[in-house]
Amino acid sequence: MTARKHYHMHWALWPFRALWTLIATVVGFTGRLVAMIIGFVFIVVGLLVSLTIVGAIVGIPLAIVGLLLVLRGIF
Repeated sequence: MTARKHYHMHWALWPFRALWTLIATVVGFTGRLVAMIIGFVFIVVGLLVSLTIVGAIVGIPLAIVGLLLVLRGIF
C-alpha cells in the first residue's frame, strides 16, 4: 500500500480541490487527448446552452468544467 499525504486545507477551498481531483481522475482514466476533446465539447455545449437565461444555470458550470478538463489535459 502506498501512503498518502494528507494536506490540511481551509474548508472553503475544499470544493475546488474536490473538483480538481475529479478532473484529474477523468484525465487519468481517459488519457490527455480524449480529456481535451471532451473538454472542448463541454465548452461548446456549455456556451450553446447558456445562450438562454434559463440555460445559463447549467451552461456556465459545464463550460467551466470543460475549461478545467482542457487545462488539466495540457498541464
